[in-house]
Amino acid sequence: MAKVKIPPVLRQHTGNESEVELEGDTVGAVLEALVSQHPDTRPQLFGEDDELNRFVNVYLNDEDVRVLEGLGTTVSADDTVMILPAMAGG
Repeated sequence: MAKVKIPPVLRQHTGNESEVELEGDTVGAVLEALVSQHPDTRPQLFGEDDELNRFVNVYLNDEDVRVLEGLGTTVSADDTVMILPAMAGG
């Protein structure tokens, strides 16, 4: 199972878990497993088109999945998926 690191802003929707282990052979499948177990995370992660919200960054082993194969990026059991909300400021 892949490890998924949950940012503080989403922990209220995951029972305050900072990390969960989920099945999935792609980043998209792992994130779908997350929203299946914790449905309140869906609007935070995905838009109406089922693509990642533009203000959410997802990394696979420190590599932005947008520069890999996006949600189709292959995940193995020893991988770590990290969800990071984009920060804005001035």
